[in-house]
Amino acid sequence: MSEQGWDRARWLWLAALVGGISYFAAVYMRLDGPAIWAWKASGVGLLAVWAAMNARNTDGKLIAAVLALGALGDWLLDAVGMLAGAAAFATGHLIAIILYLRNRRSSVTPSQKLLAWMLVPLALLIAWGLTCGAEEAALMAAAIAYTGGVAIMAATAWTSRFPRYRTGIGAMMFLASDLFIFAGEGGALSKDVTLWLVWPLYFGGQALIAWGVVSTLAKDKLPQHLYPLSP
Repeated sequence: MSEQGWDRARWLWLAALVGGISYFAAVYMRLDGPAIWAWKASGVGLLAVWAAMNARNTDGKLIAAVLALGALGDWLLDAVGMLAGAAAFATGHLIAIILYLRNRRSSVTPSQKLLAWMLVPLALLIAWGLTCGAEEAALMAAAIAYTGGVAIMAATAWTSRFPRYRTGIGAMMFLASDLFIFAGEGGALSKDVTLWLVWPLYFGGQALIAWGVVSTLAKDKLPQHLYPLSP
């Protein structure tokens, strides 16, 4: 079997990249409206369909669900509101945590364990620092609570068997994108600055997470000498 034999519907992966990368034009031009909301959700939505097409077991279905909830969150944030979008993302993070715990790496170095353990309190401290100057106390509380879920997701991704230079880094990018959102909302950074950071980190993170998880799961049944465990 060829190296690409595991990958079903490669065109969906490419279409997802086109949708997600091109949406930055809408971010830059500050476009809005139902068509723009759909455009925003298209990148991660197509990643979800691609993951579903490659799913062969429960874990494959879980990552497809995580991505589908991410796409739903993308749409809800603009079409309905922050709370609805955050609820969809939070549900996706919970499923992702379950997925990563089901696929824990058999051997984790002390430095990797330390990073995983320190990530959550460090992320919470950063979220507090970025929002403590916000006029609404509710914003700070919501940001800290949500950050906790994203940080746990990233920590479990980092210690999972999925490639750290794809899924692990992607999860860290996702966390960073949310922290930059809070920096803009809390006034720690200008939104003219965070505009250049949030979407690239978010979509790039989602794409890396999808690539790492889907490729690993799909290759599980292929000859292992062809696909050694990635770092």
